[in-house]
Amino acid sequence: MRVIGIDPGLRNMGWGIIDVAGSRLSHVANGICHSDAAQDLPARLLALHGQLTRVFATYRPHQAAVEHTFVNKDGAGTLKLGQARGIALLVPAQAGLQVGEYAPNAVKKTVVGVGHADKGQIAHMVRMQLPGVEIEGPDAADALAVAICHAHQGGASALAAAVARAAS
Repeated sequence: MRVIGIDPGLRNMGWGIIDVAGSRLSHVANGICHSDAAQDLPARLLALHGQLTRVFATYRPHQAAVEHTFVNKDGAGTLKLGQARGIALLVPAQAGLQVGEYAPNAVKKTVVGVGHADKGQIAHMVRMQLPGVEIEGPDAADALAVAICHAHQGGASALAAAVARAAS
């Protein structure tokens, strides 16, 4: 089962892909989709959509997981982030996938063991769970953590088990 995790962001949208075989996880790829802050919002969203669509076409994930965004004091910033999150939900839907959604604290607790881990701790634990991985940056590490969370929370493993039962 191939799972893509997505960490939504308007400037940097992280993505990470893992393969799940029972309880075994293996790294496939990770990266960051970028948008140019000098462009207007529609152009930035279009750029993110195009880049993420190419990731889906290249790696053909079976499941997707997206991190929930949090509301901060900057309402305009939160709204823009929400629009980028819309792209993170739209692209998997266009590929015919259902999307698991996870709160940031749930991702951190699953991957690190505590709900208030920092980015360094997340990257460290992603490296521990995916030996040999070269992470493209903090946003890609967060995206891999979302994919790992989805695998451990039953999203990926439950579907794989159901498919195996149906095939036998």
